[in-house]
Amino acid sequence: MPDTTPAPNVPVIGGCPIFPADNPWNTDISKQPVDPNSDALIASIGANTSLHPDFGTEWNGAPNGIPFVVVPAGQKGVNVTFQYADESDKGPYPVPKDAPIEGGPNGKGDRHVLVLQKTTCKLFELFSAFPQADGSWKAGSGAIFDLNSNKLRPDKWTSADAAGLPILPGLVKYEEVMAGEIKHALRFTVVRSRRAFVHPATHWASTRTDASLPPMGMRVRLKANVDISGYSKIGQVIMRAMKKYGMFVADNGSNWYVSGAPHEKWDDDKLRDLKKLKGKDFEVVKMGKIYTPANTP
Repeated sequence: MPDTTPAPNVPVIGGCPIFPADNPWNTDISKQPVDPNSDALIASIGANTSLHPDFGTEWNGAPNGIPFVVVPAGQKGVNVTFQYADESDKGPYPVPKDAPIEGGPNGKGDRHVLVLQKTTCKLFELFSAFPQADGSWKAGSGAIFDLNSNKLRPDKWTSADAAGLPILPGLVKYEEVMAGEIKHALRFTVVRSRRAFVHPATHWASTRTDASLPPMGMRVRLKANVDISGYSKIGQVIMRAMKKYGMFVADNGSNWYVSGAPHEKWDDDKLRDLKKLKGKDFEVVKMGKIYTPANTP
């Protein structure tokens, strides 16, 4: 069994590190240079558009956010049948029959299911997941991540997320906010993305080629000079992470929607502090190689 002892100062769930300390999700990018195309990229998402916390207590009768479950090493693996099998990891997946589904059992949205397995420290994620009577599942796509490794998915492969990224590492979680520090980057969505990606993303989900549109995996950060002292303690914890680790473009959706896990103890009123931030309060961290159909076999 590999050593799964978490390194200092990395996020930990169920005794497992959420990737190594030098993983892009856990990297301090507060001093990295600004991308030369930052202004145009931010404008395409909405410079005057407010951020939106896409998580909280409840929404439309279901937990508000993307839930996850931690299971023991002995959790039985089950078969998952995929719509997009050519870009999905085969499994089996240790998904309980009653695993929480984004939007609830009757949800009509993305229906993500996220499962972290203790001891093995593997992360299993499904998109458009539906439980079957025999204990198996049907899903649109699925991905398995080794949380002790920095290995990316193959280029041009999706995951349970449009960008080919894992979902769990980027969620705002109640426990870490209450502890006073988020030690990782966040994830957010945009209406219009580019037919391109930058690592750690591995997949595009657009036909548009306009260079002013964000590629999947683009990282933004809250500008250092944005004064957060007047916000709630909850808001300040989240905003400090936005300054230190930033946020990845992870999926197509509504502009500036920031993802988190639901929790019955969230203070929805204080989470609305995030709506006081606007796109112009952010800047794009300088990107490396941008992968497009022209340079990606």
